[in-house]
Amino acid sequence: MEHASELATSAAFGLPPMIVATVILIAAYFFIITEKVNRAIVSLLGAGLLVLLGVLNFKLVVEGIDFNTIFLLIGMMVIVAITRESGVFQFVAIYTAKAVKANPRMLLAALAIITAVFSALLDNVTTVLLIVPVTLLLTDQLNLRAYPFLFSQIFASNVGGTSTLIGDPPNILIGSAVGLGFMDFVDWVGPPALIVLIFCLVFFDFLWGRKMKASEEDKAAMMQYNAFEAIEDKVLLVKSLITLALVLFGFIYGHGLGWAPGTIALTGAAFLLLLHSFGGSPEEQSHKVHKFFQEVEWETIFFFLGLFVLVYGVEHTGLLKIVASEMLSVTGTNIELAGMLILGSSAVLSAIVDNIPFVATMIPLIKAMQADLGGPAAIEPLWWCLSLGACLGGNGTLIGASANVMVASFAERAGQRISFVQFLKLAFPLMLFTTAISAVYAYLFYF
Repeated sequence: MEHASELATSAAFGLPPMIVATVILIAAYFFIITEKVNRAIVSLLGAGLLVLLGVLNFKLVVEGIDFNTIFLLIGMMVIVAITRESGVFQFVAIYTAKAVKANPRMLLAALAIITAVFSALLDNVTTVLLIVPVTLLLTDQLNLRAYPFLFSQIFASNVGGTSTLIGDPPNILIGSAVGLGFMDFVDWVGPPALIVLIFCLVFFDFLWGRKMKASEEDKAAMMQYNAFEAIEDKVLLVKSLITLALVLFGFIYGHGLGWAPGTIALTGAAFLLLLHSFGGSPEEQSHKVHKFFQEVEWETIFFFLGLFVLVYGVEHTGLLKIVASEMLSVTGTNIELAGMLILGSSAVLSAIVDNIPFVATMIPLIKAMQADLGGPAAIEPLWWCLSLGACLGGNGTLIGASANVMVASFAERAGQRISFVQFLKLAFPLMLFTTAISAVYAYLFYF
């Protein structure tokens, strides 16, 4: 609302801009939730309508887009796409299977841990794209049901992603909007994420792991795999690991130097592209650049672009200030109550709707509450509550997080379809329990 002079007093057909922006946002959420129309199409169409109907102008559209988030996503997608060419991710999965002697019980836990670690250091959507195909291969070799492995990896990806700035898209949104660094997330949401992960590993072992058996013949066949054969390009592996190390160094120490994560990721992507293509002919270099740019999930990028504009429309027209006032009427100036309310509601709602648009809507809402709750420093615990609730809440249903949808898609293509209801029966209660664990941690250590 800082730009009140640019806010139209009426939109198309003489309607109040707030009403128009709200109707468009609700309609967009409906189509995103029901998946009747591709979500990138929905968000871009909604953003376009906000401009065409006079709610926003082009200057405000650009102002509403968080380019730090966009650059961070594109940069990490390019880095991971190039690194994948080396075969390192397949190597890690096969090496792990051999390290645990193809023991199904230990393999269940080991693959979940790998998924959590990769999700923290890369991002959870990319991680499941890399790990799930290998998991399906390993479970098929051992004649094991894939569902327990895929279920545990969905939870591990979202729990691991909770612990860092780049692990889960909601954290990227929060960190970029509030100016929180990589180590801020590690310090504040890393510990509860680790506690939740340990609980999940124990629970999955009790539920499935201790009952798993594989024949000696199948285990012997698994042990014949050569993990090092998965490494297809050793030179590229070295280049990729150097780049990843530099990027992580930048995430950890760049915050104090004023380096935005998006700048670090995009620069790292350009550096790795240079290392990978240097020395080739102009045609070869262009081919490689085009190839890896095609690996970027442009549907996700354009979904974010439109989503930022949709949320900015209701923020700029004043709706979120009204909602914030209503929340304050419930919580008063009790920041502990506000934190618990945000954590609990975020978890439940993020299970129902994709946690990305939900968090994008909540960020300006919480900002609108900060003046009444003591300012930016005082409300920092609320950001951690939002992160925990949205990221862990994504485990509640198959549509709660993008990583879940990716796993379900792979499973269906492999003839191992995961039923929405089947997943819901176990996932939602387990999500509520892990959220309760994080709520206890938040109450004890944030306030």
